[in-house]
Amino acid sequence: MIGKLLRADFLKIKRKGLWFLSFLGPFGVIALQMVNYGVRKDYLLNQSDDDWGYFLEYVHSFTPLALVLGIAILTSFMASIENETNAWKQLISLPVSKMSVYLSKFMVLGSLLFVSSLLLGVFSLGYGILLNLGDQIPYLELLKYSFYPYLAALPILALQLWIASVSQNQGIPITTGVLGVIFAYSAFILPDWMIWKWPSLMNEWDEPLINVMLGIGVGTLLYIVGMLDFTRRDVK
Repeated sequence: MIGKLLRADFLKIKRKGLWFLSFLGPFGVIALQMVNYGVRKDYLLNQSDDDWGYFLEYVHSFTPLALVLGIAILTSFMASIENETNAWKQLISLPVSKMSVYLSKFMVLGSLLFVSSLLLGVFSLGYGILLNLGDQIPYLELLKYSFYPYLAALPILALQLWIASVSQNQGIPITTGVLGVIFAYSAFILPDWMIWKWPSLMNEWDEPLINVMLGIGVGTLLYIVGMLDFTRRDVK
């Protein structure tokens, strides 16, 4: 049954621009570096002994913002599609559980963000090679900067989906998303317990893996809480 729901959800977003947004996020992050290195490449390359590492740090400085903003937009669009067509009520009238419906939405959004993270890695690799940053490509670091923020942002995804799914007014999740972007931008001054800091991979222990583990654990918890709340509500 979950397979049929997933196919239906992917069909719904086929012409809604969500796939384009998944491409636009990572492309925008790398486009900023194209401008950055295009204007002052020689200066930047003279600043570090590790050209690849320096480049990936610059890429990562914009990744949390793009990720948090993308989550807010994608979750709001996903819920809006259902609200505009009154599809929530139609879905629930079918012989499927609300848990399956909610899981399908989460999996679709997670897939879109996974594709964005994959594209970020591909674009980063491609532009790094184009810049001729060196033959020793740090593939592990490339994977870390591409997927660690995604995993650390799972609580934000779970929270935004929860809010978007139960809100009749989509201005509420959008407002929450904008606040999340502001928090992500201010990550360096946020306490370590705030979920909007986690995609930056910063913490007092200087260990990004802690943010990843917290993201997976708290993301799972928020997903369960959101799903249970969604299942007990009457669909209007």
